[in-house]
Amino acid sequence: MSEKFQFPHPYFFSKPSWKWFILVNVLIGATMSALDVSIVNIAMPTLKTDFNVSMALVEWTAMAYMLTLTIFLPLFGRLADMYGRSKLYNTGFVVFTIGSFFCGMAPSMQFLIGSRVLQAVGAGLLQANAVAIITAAFPAYERGRAIGIQGATQAVAMAVGPFVGGLIISAIGWRYIFYVNLPIGALGTLAGLLILPRDKKKEQKETVDYVGTALFSGGLLFLVLGFNKLVKLGLHSPTIMLYFGLAAVLIALFIITEMKVKYPLVDLKMFRNFTFSAGNFTGMLSYYVLFAIMFLMPFYLERVVGYSVALTGSLLTPIPLAMAFVAPIAGSVSDRRGPRLMTTTGMLLCALACFLLLMLGTGSHIVYLVGILIMLGMGMGFFTPPNNSSIMGAAPKDKLSVAGALLNMMRSLGLIFGVDISGLIFASLEHQYVAEKGYANARQIFRSTMPIDVKVGAFMKGFTMVLITLIVLNLVSALLSVMRNEKIDKEAAEAAKEFEGA
Repeated sequence: MSEKFQFPHPYFFSKPSWKWFILVNVLIGATMSALDVSIVNIAMPTLKTDFNVSMALVEWTAMAYMLTLTIFLPLFGRLADMYGRSKLYNTGFVVFTIGSFFCGMAPSMQFLIGSRVLQAVGAGLLQANAVAIITAAFPAYERGRAIGIQGATQAVAMAVGPFVGGLIISAIGWRYIFYVNLPIGALGTLAGLLILPRDKKKEQKETVDYVGTALFSGGLLFLVLGFNKLVKLGLHSPTIMLYFGLAAVLIALFIITEMKVKYPLVDLKMFRNFTFSAGNFTGMLSYYVLFAIMFLMPFYLERVVGYSVALTGSLLTPIPLAMAFVAPIAGSVSDRRGPRLMTTTGMLLCALACFLLLMLGTGSHIVYLVGILIMLGMGMGFFTPPNNSSIMGAAPKDKLSVAGALLNMMRSLGLIFGVDISGLIFASLEHQYVAEKGYANARQIFRSTMPIDVKVGAFMKGFTMVLITLIVLNLVSALLSVMRNEKIDKEAAEAAKEFEGA
């Protein structure tokens, strides 16, 4: 095809409005991948019954997806920086859609788990490139707002996922929670081919660091598996010690390798930039806090307060909805004033929300509880878009996809650590409490015959300590946010003034 008839023509990319079409295409991928994370959880009991398998095997539908997504994100980011973001992003749509089709037609649980791995490969290609594509398309004075809109879209998709999944399963069956991705994926692929800018060929040919990829993926795999099995096996388990030992060795070898190779998987020099390294670390801590609360709150509301499952699910939706409402505003403010004000405020709000949760005790007024959860969601909404924008702004232009992949990888690790480490703290203190009360051999505490006040007391002891750790982590994140480079804030404000005055 001649250049004359190519669409989209390069002229369109120079038009100010074209970047918003690019953002819409990225939002399609964000909606599809975020919806699929939460929509599958509601189907697990149905999958267990239909396939007549153990719950431990069913849980691998979520675990296999999360593992694959987390460990391969840096590789996908590196490949995108080498061969083109648009090309890899569109490939992600195709792979995710094919994986969704195979999930829907799965004849066995093992086939479904394998299809979820394929789905995760597609989701990884999408996530590794989404923020990088936005960063390349938008100028610095609009980047925060665009990333905020993306974050809002993901938050809404995750919030409605369980509700939509429940409706689909009850109406036409669990297979259609995967088939629903087919038209979305087809639309995203077509839109990507028409809208996304063509990738520029690199003059210098680079090679993939296969050794570094293997070492990093293996180290991350054992690290995640170790934390995942921590609650069940205990910290002193030989299996856990082996997992963590292998993770430490492989990651150490990875760092040594990256310092020697010409074209590393991850350019470790990026972490010399405080904004980049602190942003990734605090991003991980923020998701640790969020998902620790999302993990424990249902147990608190159902077992301690006595709310129904339906009411419990409804009470948790204010968190992502508040995030969705605040995120674009916070991103826009950070474009004009820099990220430090918004990120610090966000983490302090999260710390205050966790402190107020400490005050709930064994009874809670619904309005008061919803107010706290809205505060938590607002804190995350204030923090996340400015933080992500500052990370991408600090990354080299030729490594935007690797930076975006690392950003998403750290958030995934925060999710995993938040659930697993908080679960370990909670379970240890809960069992310590009941042992002190004379029930040392109790396993399923809330299913045992011990007095209800002992059960509630055990729960509150573990729950309280987890909240205290979350307050500390929020304050650490707030401190690191205050330490951000003031020069970046000033440059952002000056760029915004120039834009508004133009």
